[in-house]
Amino acid sequence: MLVYKQYDQAALDRQYNNRLHVPDFATHLEKWEMLRRQTEKEFPVVKNIPYGKLPLEQLDIYPSPHTSSKTLIFIHGGYWHKWDKASFQFIAKAFMDYGITTVLINYPLAPDVSIDQISASCRDAVRWLYQHMSEYNGDPDQLYVAGHSAGGHLAGMLLATDWKHFNVIADVIKGACAISGLFNLIPIQLSEINKVLNMDNEMALRNSPVHLLPATQCPLSIIVGGNETNEFLDQSKELYKCWEKTISAEILQIEGLNHFSIVETILDAGSCLHQAMLRMMKI
Repeated sequence: MLVYKQYDQAALDRQYNNRLHVPDFATHLEKWEMLRRQTEKEFPVVKNIPYGKLPLEQLDIYPSPHTSSKTLIFIHGGYWHKWDKASFQFIAKAFMDYGITTVLINYPLAPDVSIDQISASCRDAVRWLYQHMSEYNGDPDQLYVAGHSAGGHLAGMLLATDWKHFNVIADVIKGACAISGLFNLIPIQLSEINKVLNMDNEMALRNSPVHLLPATQCPLSIIVGGNETNEFLDQSKELYKCWEKTISAEILQIEGLNHFSIVETILDAGSCLHQAMLRMMKI
């Protein structure tokens, strides 16, 4: 029996099982760990700064040596129920030479909290950063956001936020990059992943950027690896199609990269991902 598009349950579950499609995924995780340790030794960092009341509402800041710097906020993936900012410290290394302050945020994870709460926590992180970035050499009027996988979804949700309800300026986010993101949560709600997330149809809809409108005119780069599953390719294409007339958006499908390897290319100054993020931050 078909449960979504042309997929039966088993086929849909396979589409969203990235480890199944990348048999050597563990080597990528090992590489991230090595790069993390190098970055933490090479650059000063202020860790585990609370931005909210929940235990995982914390962030790490790699301050630029220059005051009033542009600030990149990075949101990790893990299907909203795993992983941690600690694995992605190497993101800071990618842009330190440009004088960028990098922030890595954690958020509470399912099943302890809902997708609604996770989205709300990320908004609280942005509000906190707008109020406090000047204390860490950042310019609160130059905040940019990027996210990978579920983090790409959360970046999209931030762009769909009406910030006037959060006591910050309407265009608090000046640019965004969504890497291998998830923007339509209906197939996620129908997949085995929902055993952890516990979304109903209404929750999936109100947390799907494709069913929302961007509340900002900032530039958006939607980036996905050419070797990702058809569903991940479709997720990025669907967001671009839904938002291209409302926001300044570009979509890049980078051949030869999978759901894990794409993140590592951020360290290569000549890579499509690195260059797209420089454009997004107007560097």
